[in-house]
Amino acid sequence: MTRDQILKTLKDENVRFLRLQFSDIFGINKNVEVPYSQFEKALDGEIMFDGSSIEGFSRIEESDQLLVPDYETFRVLPWENAQGKIARIICDIKNPDGSAFEGCVRTTLKRVCDKAAKMGYNMQAGPEAEFFLFLLNEDGVATNVTHDSAGYFDLAPIDLGEEARQEMVNVLQLMGFEVEAAHHEVAEGQHEIDFKYDDALKTADNVSTFKYVVRRVAHDYGLHATFMPKPIFGINGSGMHTHMSLFKGEENAFFDPNADYQLSEVARQYIAGLLKHAKSYVAITNPLVNSYKRLVPGYEAPINVAWSEHNRSPMIRVPAKRGKSTRVEVRMPDPSCNPYLAFAVMLAAGLDGIENKLVSPPPVNKNIFAMSQREKRRLKIEPLPSNMLKAVEQFEKSKLMRETLGDHIYFHFINAKKQEWSSYISQVHQWELERYLSYY
Repeated sequence: MTRDQILKTLKDENVRFLRLQFSDIFGINKNVEVPYSQFEKALDGEIMFDGSSIEGFSRIEESDQLLVPDYETFRVLPWENAQGKIARIICDIKNPDGSAFEGCVRTTLKRVCDKAAKMGYNMQAGPEAEFFLFLLNEDGVATNVTHDSAGYFDLAPIDLGEEARQEMVNVLQLMGFEVEAAHHEVAEGQHEIDFKYDDALKTADNVSTFKYVVRRVAHDYGLHATFMPKPIFGINGSGMHTHMSLFKGEENAFFDPNADYQLSEVARQYIAGLLKHAKSYVAITNPLVNSYKRLVPGYEAPINVAWSEHNRSPMIRVPAKRGKSTRVEVRMPDPSCNPYLAFAVMLAAGLDGIENKLVSPPPVNKNIFAMSQREKRRLKIEPLPSNMLKAVEQFEKSKLMRETLGDHIYFHFINAKKQEWSSYISQVHQWELERYLSYY
């Protein structure tokens, strides 16, 4: 849409407020809301905000930032309250002089996509973001008590989240999503809604919107939706399996009907890059202390740096479809990640494989979970980092991660995560009390 078309829609729809939406470096949605009198100024990118108040943005002495809207992301929200209709538009963050702000995560992904474009490629991404629906307590505070005992693909009345999930789908479709499927997941209270793949930037925008819609609809149904990776011990956690492919024009660059596995040399090099840098970028794709409670044996979450044709035990799987549907599925990301940064680092890793003509190992089509350590060593299958600190230390050593994210995001992320780990490790947890209190 053009600026004038947006202004006309705002007037015709009697929209009273416009939300200028953006994301901090941890993937938390933020917004500055302006009334109708400021719509033209907002669409011209003239609204400023205090960046020093946002985690990982600016220092107090350089705090002013501009919100520059991307007109293609304009949507009228399908809710109306007593104050009137609300619309939203996603923004890039710029400095007061109009230059790109180095802490803008959307600009970071654009930069990596531009590199891919110069190499002749356009990345298509399709995430599968799982989430839990939990009950609220009598004070309205979220619990981790599930509202049903259903399992994979179960139906109502066992699946008590069915109506809320259907409403989520309705709202997403009103927001322009092409929803392909929705269903109950493996764990009690766990759900998944799949929407169609698109280019990397639009898909990252969609993930941010998706999280907002899911949480808002759940709240309307008296539930709490969480994208926390492992909220309950002993059952499956939530992942965000990410399907990726590179296109050259209309042709899928990963498909070669005459190659082994019908995977092109580009696809094999891309896989090799993903494998080579996995230990470095897992801090971005799995950014929480809690993320590594999901990445443990026994719950289908991948902990092994390897790839397979169809087998789900390695980190990367190549689904069976070929032709234009040829793609790789990276299975370790979880939905707590910042989608802009997660797509940026995975794309950068794959492009590094292509640039340096890396050679991927053969696929591992056996169940790695059932392998002995000796067999894993023979096949050179290494594990992902076992906790957040180890992941951050690997990230900190990576030249590619620093180049991809830029010094601002790179150093802010490392400092914040080390502080998070320090806070976590100094706490006395319930497990310790139960384990030690009566014995020592």
